[in-house]
Amino acid sequence: MVDRDIGKEIIQGLEEFKAWRRGEVKLRTIDVDMPRAADVPAIRKTLGLSQPEFARFMGVSVATLRNWEQERREPQGPARSLLLVAKKQPAAVIKAFKTADSAPTLKAHKKAGRSARTRATQSA
Repeated sequence: MVDRDIGKEIIQGLEEFKAWRRGEVKLRTIDVDMPRAADVPAIRKTLGLSQPEFARFMGVSVATLRNWEQERREPQGPARSLLLVAKKQPAAVIKAFKTADSAPTLKAHKKAGRSARTRATQSA
């Protein structure tokens, strides 16, 4: 592992930014074509997932997914980023989905007997 001086890197970045603001350097930029609602059906079909499966994977309701697929709403923020990964690296997404789908789920367990709130209320 390479030792990094994060503070030095931050200062260097700020110096580059100041030089850019003064017009002394041109910074490298990358344009990323983020997926839109119109892309969602094709992305889901490429992954071979049903609407409920894809909605669960995206962390949204099936209704939200349908709104995207029917172009009534646009995906926003992290959802667009996850759609970009699904579009560009479908095999990785399928592998992650299968791994997560087969992982055991954690269930919340209630403590037997009265809750602490009930005990505190009754003892007061």
